[in-house]
Amino acid sequence: MITILAATLVALVIAMLAGPRYIRWLQKRGIGQNIRELTPERHVAKQGTPTMGGILILVAAIIPYLIFGNRSWPSLIVILLGYGSAAIGLADDLISKWRRRSLGLNARAKLLMQAVLVVVGVFLGLRYAGVDTRLGVPLVRGMLDIGWAYYVFAFFLIAGFSNAVNLTDGLDGLAAGSAAVALFAYAGIAFLRGQTDLAILGSCLTGACVGFLWYNSHPAAVFMGDTGSLALGAALAGMAMATGMEVLLLLIGGLFVVEAISVMIQVFSFRVFHRRVFLMTPIHHHFELRGWSETKIIVRFWIIAAILAGAGFTLYYLRNMTL
Repeated sequence: MITILAATLVALVIAMLAGPRYIRWLQKRGIGQNIRELTPERHVAKQGTPTMGGILILVAAIIPYLIFGNRSWPSLIVILLGYGSAAIGLADDLISKWRRRSLGLNARAKLLMQAVLVVVGVFLGLRYAGVDTRLGVPLVRGMLDIGWAYYVFAFFLIAGFSNAVNLTDGLDGLAAGSAAVALFAYAGIAFLRGQTDLAILGSCLTGACVGFLWYNSHPAAVFMGDTGSLALGAALAGMAMATGMEVLLLLIGGLFVVEAISVMIQVFSFRVFHRRVFLMTPIHHHFELRGWSETKIIVRFWIIAAILAGAGFTLYYLRNMTL
């Protein structure tokens, strides 16, 4: 437990101490955010804010892990998925900067790279990390074995959560704070399962996210960009895989699920009925257009994320106690 706490604290401190110098480095090179046209008008003021802050999170997390961790296979799979997704996000951010617009990689190229990463990650996970093709459901004794269909399931889980966190990253600190509580819940689950090394990695990512929030909170001095959002989503899904609690991710990461579903509902409704359900999606923009302040939305969404993560952790604990 002391090691886990120490690793969390070191990750947090590294992020906070390295933040100012890294932000200045981004500013000198003109690495700023390009704001999408389809966003609330007040976001125009954020144009040019340094981005690619996800690199700060990932560096701050990996250093204490290398110091305190044991490089177990489950942790290495999470690192592969998370940092591999960061590479995809970095390419997306760099292309966006080069083209001077908010869109980088096209969707097809991004999904193809994510598919390759997932196939490699799942193969190694099944072979070396004890990943199981059987899915457990909280408070249910039985397990559902989906066999080789697990590859398809894992793709939707990992790519889905990577892109869901990316959609959530639209307000200052919203994605980083929400990811922190979800990762912390899975770190707790890993600890209860005796996967101490995995708990250390999850705690390092949590501490790095909290340290990053010092500069990403409203008004943000830096954005995480796709480099950070894709990485955190994939790492979160990887933690779910490595602990065998994939289904529980729908609850622990419930805020990201809601954000993604709001977009799907909006697209479906507009294409089929030519009507919008929300003023704008993802759903946090809907509340912006209803007049809520950015801070109010962020704090309330953080509260929801914490409640869902706590409920998911409690369900795991109850399942562990009853089975």
